[in-house]
Amino acid sequence: MSELDATGGGDLHLKQVQKFRLQDKFFHHATQLFALVVLAALVGILISLAIEAWPSLKAFGPSFLWTNIWSVPDSEFGALAAIYGTVVTSVLALVVAVPVSFGIALFLTETCPIWLRRPLGTAIELLAGVPSIIYGIWGLFVFAPLFAEHIQPPLQNLLGDVPVIGGWFAGPPIGIGIMTASIVLALMVIPFIASVMRDVFETVPDVLKESAYGVGCTTWEVVRNIVLPYTRVGVIGGIMLGLGRALGETMAVTFVIGNANRIVGSLFAPGTSIASTLANEFGEADPGLHIASLFALGLILFVISFIVLAISRWLISRSMGSEGL
Repeated sequence: MSELDATGGGDLHLKQVQKFRLQDKFFHHATQLFALVVLAALVGILISLAIEAWPSLKAFGPSFLWTNIWSVPDSEFGALAAIYGTVVTSVLALVVAVPVSFGIALFLTETCPIWLRRPLGTAIELLAGVPSIIYGIWGLFVFAPLFAEHIQPPLQNLLGDVPVIGGWFAGPPIGIGIMTASIVLALMVIPFIASVMRDVFETVPDVLKESAYGVGCTTWEVVRNIVLPYTRVGVIGGIMLGLGRALGETMAVTFVIGNANRIVGSLFAPGTSIASTLANEFGEADPGLHIASLFALGLILFVISFIVLAISRWLISRSMGSEGL
């Protein structure tokens, strides 16, 4: 009986092992399929954009990237003004949003009273769910008039005569333009960056911070020497998340950027972006070079987003390598 029991127990164990192997194999192939579906969708989008944009790329060649002409009646199209507006508004938005988000995250994790942390953190997260068109309406009808009346004139008086940068603040104070779009974008990405920074700051072990405080470090010294080195990868990821959000924003930018297909040195002047150009013209574009040029703009935005993602991964891998991870 003991030998039969041993044989039966061995068969049962073998069946269980085979069952577990089948489950693991199924789980592996299922998750692999999900990943391949996403990859196939990205490749399909890229190929579709390239096919639709080919007539424009063939007609204008590489000069499409640096041509500052967008004339529908003359069938002359260049992407430089849209690329310039997209990059400048996104970078300026980060210049404003990153310090503010950093301050919010530090306040919530280091100095905020316990009773205020949850409601304030929830309020910031709720801002991320506000539709972009609401930001656009607010920017056009509320912020732009205030900006033109109370902010642009003092900035012109203060910086208008400064060499090199004085031209950035020239022109009539009309409220809408590159700078207005950048500030509205900054308000939109602040909740995303602040939420990510707050979450990564909360992962710092309390024993590390308490040890630093125990030897007499100030709050800023703890943040600079303990919190930031420990959370560097997460902070970079949050900033790149905000940059990706700013690059692809459409409706809010369309409301306040002015939608002028030209490049002017002044940040107060109207401009355009890739997303706003697509939103304004795609519905009424005629078949031919016009719609092909719009697809080419979409392809360029796709490539820019890919480059940002690649830079983000490189920065993260470099940070992890410097930490020996």
